[in-house]
Amino acid sequence: MAVLLLDKVSRWFGNVVAVNDVTMNIGPGVTGLLGPNGAGKSTLIHMMGGFLPPSAGSVTLDGEVVWRNEQIYRRIGLVPEREAMYDVVTGWEFVLANARLHRLDDPEAAARRALDIVEMTDAQGRDISTYSKGMKQRVKMATALVHDPPVMLLDEPFNGMDPRQRLHLMTLLQRMAEQGRTVLFSSHILEEVEQIAGSIEVMVSGRHAASGGFREIRQLMTERPHQYTIRSDDDRRLASAIIAEPSTSGVQLMAAHATEGFGARGAPSTGSRDGSSALHVQAVDFSAFVRVLPELASRHGIRLYEVTPADESLESVFAYLVAR
Repeated sequence: MAVLLLDKVSRWFGNVVAVNDVTMNIGPGVTGLLGPNGAGKSTLIHMMGGFLPPSAGSVTLDGEVVWRNEQIYRRIGLVPEREAMYDVVTGWEFVLANARLHRLDDPEAAARRALDIVEMTDAQGRDISTYSKGMKQRVKMATALVHDPPVMLLDEPFNGMDPRQRLHLMTLLQRMAEQGRTVLFSSHILEEVEQIAGSIEVMVSGRHAASGGFREIRQLMTERPHQYTIRSDDDRRLASAIIAEPSTSGVQLMAAHATEGFGARGAPSTGSRDGSSALHVQAVDFSAFVRVLPELASRHGIRLYEVTPADESLESVFAYLVAR
């Protein structure tokens, strides 16, 4: 099993610090590297791949320093974000050239296998200049896979892919993880990180902001109220009951834009089953809140239609970590 270890790694360019004192342990499985543009993700991946030396600290693969280690390079596959490629050659020629550079015993067979894995055999005879952005991404993936490395590093691999291509790549990354490979990819497509990454590393302004599974990262947010969207048949009365609870810190009534409807007894209703109005609730003690909410509704004769966490997506977690 391949393990990448970054120990107090920093990288600066002149007076600009791109990565600052980062320590990470990347093991088998799929790891998502999350961060806004300029967070240092690409710089970090280039150091992991041996294309860039750290200014301080060390990057090792199974205990061996990555920088200027030819044998280590044979164990790593890198898919860079940049699209710059040799457009005057065909996809087949490009992948085959990489297989030959790795001095594989049967480069033609390796190139065919890699192109088949990324579903580019039908277009392998065309010049790369005729490829779409998504097709170029897949050919880059084939070159990274051609020598069958145990470590895969992918910088924004989903860029330019259509939904079908993205689904195929997600399945491919999961399959590689099941084979015991160490796979790290960066992405700004937060839903995909949440769906396929077994662990998440968050970079913010060159620093390592958080590490762990999605739930673990979410638990770091205890000082921020958890937010819920609630719909009922009487939002105003429910809001009055909720605001008196010590487990909450705020309630906002989002009124309907349309004309008020009428309840079953002919009285004006301040809630709506069709979702035209809702409460936004901040809970400072969410475990207590989820216990007390049904009791409040029952005590006041209010019917609950929807109780949805409003900040459980990875996007909200990331936004919080950036703002810390």
